[in-house]
Amino acid sequence: MAKKAAAFILVSLPVTGHLPVTIELAKRLMNHDRRVKNITILSWRLPFTSPSSSYSDALSRSHPDIDLVDLPEIEDPPPLDLYTRVAEAYIYRYIIKALPVLREIISALVSSYHASGSVHVVGLVLDFFSNPLIDVGDDLNIPSYILLTCSAGFLGLMKYLSERHRRVASEFDDRSCHELLSIPGFDRSVPVNVMPPRLFQKDSHEAYVKLAERFKDAKGILVNTFTDLEPHAIDYFSREENYPPVYVVGPVVNLENRPNPNIDPVEHDMIMRWLDEQHESSVVFFCFGSKGVLDSMQVKEIALGLESCGCRFLWSIRTNPMKDVKPYDLLPDGFMGRVTGRGVVCGWAPQVEVLSHKAVGGFVSHCGWNSILESLWFGVPIATWPMYAEQHLNAFTMTKELGLAVELRLDYVSGHGSVVIAEEISRAVRSVMNGGDSRREKVKEMAGLARKALMDGGSSFSAVSTFLRELLAVDPSS
Repeated sequence: MAKKAAAFILVSLPVTGHLPVTIELAKRLMNHDRRVKNITILSWRLPFTSPSSSYSDALSRSHPDIDLVDLPEIEDPPPLDLYTRVAEAYIYRYIIKALPVLREIISALVSSYHASGSVHVVGLVLDFFSNPLIDVGDDLNIPSYILLTCSAGFLGLMKYLSERHRRVASEFDDRSCHELLSIPGFDRSVPVNVMPPRLFQKDSHEAYVKLAERFKDAKGILVNTFTDLEPHAIDYFSREENYPPVYVVGPVVNLENRPNPNIDPVEHDMIMRWLDEQHESSVVFFCFGSKGVLDSMQVKEIALGLESCGCRFLWSIRTNPMKDVKPYDLLPDGFMGRVTGRGVVCGWAPQVEVLSHKAVGGFVSHCGWNSILESLWFGVPIATWPMYAEQHLNAFTMTKELGLAVELRLDYVSGHGSVVIAEEISRAVRSVMNGGDSRREKVKEMAGLARKALMDGGSSFSAVSTFLRELLAVDPSS
C-alpha cells in the first residue's frame, strides 16, 4: 500500500509577531518535502483583532494547499479590560475557555483529512500561547510541537520560569531590579530589569508560568533563530536531555510585502521615492512596531534628538487607532520646517522594503524578534529601544550577549513615566550611524550567516529536514 501524504495543523495568534511567521513556516515545510501536501492554519479570532482575510487571499493565490481559517469567537470571553491591563493573562484565559470548541474543530478537521484516504495529519504545530492545545493533540494521538516565534534566549527564560516557580511561587519584585539571574542559554548573567515587564504583575506572571510549564510536554520545539546567531543557547539545549528536542529553523521571515489594511499607496510611493534619492547607508529608520504608540512628550524628545544629531531619517509614528490623532499632530511646532529635505515622517512604513533599501544605514527599533531578524537579514545595525513583551530581553541579547546592537535603552517601559531624552537619542543615532564600522561589519557578516543557515546543508535547513524526517518516517497507512 502506498504511503499517505502528510498534513499539518498549525495554530497561531492573529498578530504581527505570530501569524506571518506561522505562514512562512507553513510555506517552508511544504516546499521542503514533497510529501507534505496540505497545511491548515487556524488563527485565533480574538475580540480585539482583525480577521486574517487579507493573508488568506494572498495564500490562496500563491499556495492553494495552505488554508488559513479564522476560528470563531467564544461565548463569554474574559472581560476586555483585562487585556488592556495584562494582555498575557487575557489571552491565556481566553484560550483555556476556547479549548472545548477547539477540540471539536481540530477533531473534525483531522477526521476530514483521514476520510480522504490519502492524507494523514502528522503533527500539530502550536504557537507559544496556544500550547494548552497539547492536550488536544494527546487525545487525538497526534504529536504536538511548539513554534516559538521568539529567540532561543526566550526559550531559556521559559525554562528558568518553570524551575523558579518551584522555588519562588510569586512574580518578580521591582525592588530586586538590579539582581542578576542565571538563565539557561545565556553566557552572561541577566539582570531582572530586562525581564518582560508583565512578569512583575501577578496575573500575567501566572499566565507566563503556566505556559512555560507546558513546554516540557511538547514533542519538540521549533525556534525562529539560527545557530550562528545564538550559539550558546543552541549548544545548551542540544545537551539538555530532560527537555524536548529543539529544532532551530530560522530565520523565518516574511520578505514580501505583508498584507496591511493601513497601507496608503500614495504615502508608500512617497517614502520609497525619497529613499531612492538618498545616499547609501545615510538614513536612520525609526519604527516601534504595531503597538509602539508614544505619548506627545516622548515624540517631542525624539524630534529634538533628530534635529540635533543632523542625520537623515525616516520616522514611522504610530498613533492610537481609537483617537483621531495624526502623526504630524504630535510633532513640535516648526519641526518639519527645520528638518526640510533630510527627514520624512509617516504613520505606517513598509518595514521590509525600508530595511532592504540601500539608503538605510541604521534602525532604532523596539526589538521585536521579527524586526531583529529582518534587520540582521539586510545587514542594518540596530539601536535598541524595547517597549513590551520580551523585547527587553531581546535588546539585552543583541547588545550585551552578542555585541550586534547599540544600547539606547534596555529597560524602557512605555506609560510608566520614563522619558528617553533628546541627548540619549541623538547619541545613540550617531553611534549606530557613524560610530561602529566594526559593528556594522559584524552585522553584515551575520546577514551572510543567516542566508547560509537556510541553504542546503545549513544548520536550519538540516533542522527542518530532521524534523520532517522524524515525523514522516512512520507510515500511517501500514
